[in-house]
Amino acid sequence: MKRLITFIIAVAVLASCNNKEKDLNKDISVPVSVMDLKLQSIEKYIETTGTVNPIKEASMKSEITGKYKLLTNPLTGKKYSLGDYVKEGDEIIKLEDKEYENNIKINSLKLNLEITKQVFEKQQSLYKKGGVTLSELKNAEINFINADYNYKDALIRLEKMHIKTPFSGVLVDLPYYTPSTKIDANSLMFRLMDYSKLYMKINLAEKDLTFVKTGQKVKITNYTIPEDTLTGSITQISPAIDADTRSFKSIININNSDLLMRPGMFAKGEIVVAKVDSTIVIPKDVVLSKQRGNTVFVVDKGLAQERIINFGLENPNEVQIISGLEKSDRLVIKGFETLRNRSKVKVIK
Repeated sequence: MKRLITFIIAVAVLASCNNKEKDLNKDISVPVSVMDLKLQSIEKYIETTGTVNPIKEASMKSEITGKYKLLTNPLTGKKYSLGDYVKEGDEIIKLEDKEYENNIKINSLKLNLEITKQVFEKQQSLYKKGGVTLSELKNAEINFINADYNYKDALIRLEKMHIKTPFSGVLVDLPYYTPSTKIDANSLMFRLMDYSKLYMKINLAEKDLTFVKTGQKVKITNYTIPEDTLTGSITQISPAIDADTRSFKSIININNSDLLMRPGMFAKGEIVVAKVDSTIVIPKDVVLSKQRGNTVFVVDKGLAQERIINFGLENPNEVQIISGLEKSDRLVIKGFETLRNRSKVKVIK
């Protein structure tokens, strides 16, 4: 009998402890962090990568032989060097060759041009007065034209001794030659780039062909400039699909006016194919995928409320919510992993 009474008492004490533990558990609040939902914009984009190249690039080579002379940059007071910014028409290198220069006979050609011009003008005057025939006038004109061609041709040949920049840009290659060394024709003198505008060749998956259009905005980033995003746009799209890679080629032009990105850099592009303004947008990593659908938790009167949501536009980081959430809902963004519907929560920063 005593044993029975002792057993009953033990069971009662154990039940009482369990009830107290349950009551205690009811009072435990799960710490969570929340964000107040506001209307904002979201973009759907296609990610791609590629190497950026300058739209303007030139390799200047010598067209004649001559003694090498690197000139002084008036902006620095020193000889031109790698990285110098130069303007269109700046003379960087001069090739000296007295024999070549003398053979052109520029002074005699100039004098001959002046004489033939005077003769032609005199013949024109005489022809009006009937002093010469039309044939004599035309012969004088032919002599003047030929003299003009010869003189201009000589100027072009002399200009080959002066290696100038075809456009404004930066010297990216400047091979070293000993001063006064005789340089052969077709030797590289310098390479010039204007990379204020860049382009990037990309390959996109066949499935994206219907989404990508010319003129679409592209966000360009590089790991060396993580806080700066350049803007670009799709300028060319190939309609053909590569049978081996199941991809198509496109060209992106990039505005690089601040010269933040350098030619040859590897860049990431985000092609914006759709955008929605004034909508509910949440981080993708707070969504729980369950059997009954995608769910999130919101906080209402100190309790976690589970909501089933439906997606609209999405990208790798965010998703548009078209149903299941309202503006000003307090979305749980940290601590949601262990929550259940109507769990007691404590909001922390």
